[in-house]
Amino acid sequence: MTNVLVCLKRVPDSSGQVLLTADAQGVDGRYVGFTISNHELCAVELAVQIAAATGGQASVLTLGPAEAADQLRSALSLGCTAATHVEADPTGFGPADVAREIAAVVAEHEAAGRSHDLVLLGNDAADSGDFQVGIRLAYALGRPVVAGINRVEVIDGVAVAHGEGPFGQDAYELPLPAVLTVLEGGVEPRYPTVSGRMKAKKVVMEQRGPTTSDLTGPSRVQLTLPPPVPNQVQILGEGPSAVDAVRKVLLDLGVTR
Repeated sequence: MTNVLVCLKRVPDSSGQVLLTADAQGVDGRYVGFTISNHELCAVELAVQIAAATGGQASVLTLGPAEAADQLRSALSLGCTAATHVEADPTGFGPADVAREIAAVVAEHEAAGRSHDLVLLGNDAADSGDFQVGIRLAYALGRPVVAGINRVEVIDGVAVAHGEGPFGQDAYELPLPAVLTVLEGGVEPRYPTVSGRMKAKKVVMEQRGPTTSDLTGPSRVQLTLPPPVPNQVQILGEGPSAVDAVRKVLLDLGVTR
C-alpha cells in the first residue's frame, strides 16, 4: 500500500495573453482566471494510478488563498480522496517557506498515523518559475528525491522513476518514502466525470494556517516577458503575375510537386 501526496499551486491560466503584476513578481491572473499547471495535473494522474495499483490513498495539498479550494476540488474530482488547505496569501512565501509548510503537514500527518510514502510536486511553478520547492522539501524531510520525472511506479516498496536524460530515458530506483517532481508528457491527465465532481463536493477538506509568520520570502528580483515574435508579411504579387514568385517559394521549401 502506497499513500501519495500531491502538492498543487493555484496559478493563472497562461493559455491567453500573459501579463505581469505591477511589481513584476508574478503573473497577473485577474483577467485570465486560475487553474492547475500541466505538470501538476500529470502528478495527480500518477498519484491516482499508484494509489489504485497498491491499495493506497491519493491526497492533495495546496498553500494559497481561500479561492485555492477550487483547485483542491478539481484534484478531488480526478480521483484524490483527501485534501489539505494551508490557507495563506502566497505572495510572501518563497520556496523555502512553502517547503517548510509542506514538511510540517507531512510530519503532523505521520504523527497521527497517516503516512505519505511518496510526495509528488510539479517540476516548477508555472507562474514564477521556481524549481526549488521539491528539493527543499526532500531536504527538510530527509528523503531521497529525483527531479523532472514523467513516469513512476512502485514495485515491492521501491519507487521506479523515469525521466528524459541526455541519451534517452533514465530510470531511478528510490526507497520509500521519497519525493519526486513531475514534468508533463509521461501520462495523459484524465478528465473529471460527473460522479467525480459530485464526490469532490462532499469531501471535507482539512483547513489549517501556516506554522509561522516569519517568512524568508521570494528571492527573485523580477520576472520578465520575452519580446513578442515579430510577424513579417511579404506580398508575392496579385493574380497571374504572382505565379512565378509562388513557384520560387515552393521550390525554396523543397516542394517539387
